[in-house]
Amino acid sequence: MPPKKGGSKPAKASKGEESGDKGGGKEKKGGSSVKVRHILCEKQGKCLEALEKLKAGQKFPEVAATYSEDKARSGGDLGWMIRGSMVGPFQDAAFALPISTVNNPIYTDPPIKTKFGYHIIMVEGKK
Repeated sequence: MPPKKGGSKPAKASKGEESGDKGGGKEKKGGSSVKVRHILCEKQGKCLEALEKLKAGQKFPEVAATYSEDKARSGGDLGWMIRGSMVGPFQDAAFALPISTVNNPIYTDPPIKTKFGYHIIMVEGKK
């Protein structure tokens, strides 16, 4: 049978999102992308210092601007990242975190180690 012609192709972004979305107001565990911020430090000691600043109530973007050694946009903002575009441990942590805000962040503690260094990760959105 020849392929159908016309503009009725399904959208590619809906990988299982719509089919099992009967959780009401509950947060989605999976999804295919996350809006993520991080603080990246080569040395664990520096990353733990940044973690202490967060625990003391400093805002995530301020700590990221001071401590992060990444060239990410201001405040550690990496923007929307799709599943498969991040290194393994970073991706696992990002998709496991609940959504939070920069004023009241929920972040990885202890920091996540990857080939790039140590990351403190927070998630601002999922889709």
